[in-house]
Amino acid sequence: MKFLQLNFIPQSTDFALLVLRLWLGLTMLLNHGWDKLTHFSAYAEKFGNPIGIGATPSLALVVFAEVVASALLVLGLWTRFAALALAINMGVAFFIAHQHSLSGAGSGELAFIYLASYVTIFFAGGGSFALDRNLPSAGGSKK
Repeated sequence: MKFLQLNFIPQSTDFALLVLRLWLGLTMLLNHGWDKLTHFSAYAEKFGNPIGIGATPSLALVVFAEVVASALLVLGLWTRFAALALAINMGVAFFIAHQHSLSGAGSGELAFIYLASYVTIFFAGGGSFALDRNLPSAGGSKK
């Protein structure tokens, strides 16, 4: 069973948080946010109004989360704020837009998985490879 030890992989929570931040942030930004940003007008015409503020403001909040907060997450800059913005975004998507459905047509399973991941990063922080670890206003988050 020695071959299952995988000693070549760094055994670091900070490295794992870096991988998770990069994976989630880039996937959300490139697969979801960028298209909404570059085709904002087209999306605005048909975008839902899940929280009752209008379709265009709702889309603007989604674009903020999926583009700006995702970029911040990738950089590890204001990581907990970015994770919170993304968790709220995915919470609205899962609970309201997908009506908390985990299977079937219109399933919110992907939003649910993203939500769990962003909540995890919110609680864990960005790790030592995050840029916000070096900010003096980080409130003593340096190791």
